[in-house]
Amino acid sequence: MHLKSVTFHPEKYPTAEQYPFNQRMFRETQRVAFTTPVTMFVGENGTGKSTFLEALCRKCGIHMWRGIDRTPFRHNPYEEKLHQYMSVEWSNGPAPGSFFGSETFHDFAEGLDEWAASDPGLLKHFGGESLVTLSHGQSLMSFFRARYRIKGLYVLDEPETALSPKTQLELLKLLRDMGEAGHAQFIVATHSAILLACPGARILSFDSIPVREVDYEETEHFRIYKSFLEDPQHHM
Repeated sequence: MHLKSVTFHPEKYPTAEQYPFNQRMFRETQRVAFTTPVTMFVGENGTGKSTFLEALCRKCGIHMWRGIDRTPFRHNPYEEKLHQYMSVEWSNGPAPGSFFGSETFHDFAEGLDEWAASDPGLLKHFGGESLVTLSHGQSLMSFFRARYRIKGLYVLDEPETALSPKTQLELLKLLRDMGEAGHAQFIVATHSAILLACPGARILSFDSIPVREVDYEETEHFRIYKSFLEDPQHHM
């Protein structure tokens, strides 16, 4: 693993009233350890998964591609400051990496096409084809396969969005293989019962305060899908 742990310092928080410093997860979880090549974050929306991922990227110097600016009219001056009150522990110094967010991928793909107009060789780093001309699932997998061969720390926020179950299985295999190869580390927030089944992955539940490790069969995602597939009519 490149990244060994993240420690929060709530005693230094500038406020207890404003988001994200008012979130119980960040006030009552002291440390999150990363002990496996693939770590999954699971939990309901609003439990802090995406906020943690973004703060982690800022702390680790990982660029987050941004699309349209959606800054609300009432600006929260604390929203992007959580990383200032976190410390990270590396195995062998900071590692390069990237952030993937499904909401901004299309903007990234269009920007890549514009850059490739003046530097066609750029596309070879992303599968060799324009990501815009491929289907959404194909473009995502082309990007993943090209990017995750490179040594680094990879942060993904709900990558299963717009991926078919079959394509999710392809991504699952890629995460497993690249993690086992020993050069890539993945931290993934997901609602996918398929991705959560990644062999050897550690699952951290944000539905618990403080955050705790859970088994795959403990997750609500597994239990709901299992129950539905065993008796679909019961859930109608």
